[in-house]
Parts: sequence; structure tokens; C-alpha cells
Amino acid sequence: MGKIQITRKPSGQLLVEGAVILLDEKGNKIPHGERFTLCGCGKSKKAPICDGSHKES
Repeated sequence: MGKIQITRKPSGQLLVEGAVILLDEKGNKIPHGERFTLCGCGKSKKAPICDGSHKES
């Protein structure tokens, strides 16, 4: 397994790069790619994955 990198973006999102397992509060896997962004504003309709909803404000 390679290194995982998490970078905080200026607008609050977290860019995740690498092989990680993302789970919901019940322990179910949340599908994602090798590179994805976690929502930092709470406006995403696909939470916890950022869908760009913060740009609508």
C-alpha cells in the first residue's frame, strides 16, 4: 500500500489521495476513487464527498 496524502484546501475541503477505506457511521463502505475531496462546509448533497455545492453560495 502506498502513502496516503490528505491536503486541506483553502475553502475547507480535504483532498484525499491514495488507497483508503472510507466508512459511514454504521461501518458501511462509501465508494470513492483513488483521489477525492471530503466536504468541509456541510452543503454537499453527496456528503461526506464534496460535490461543489459550496460554489452555489
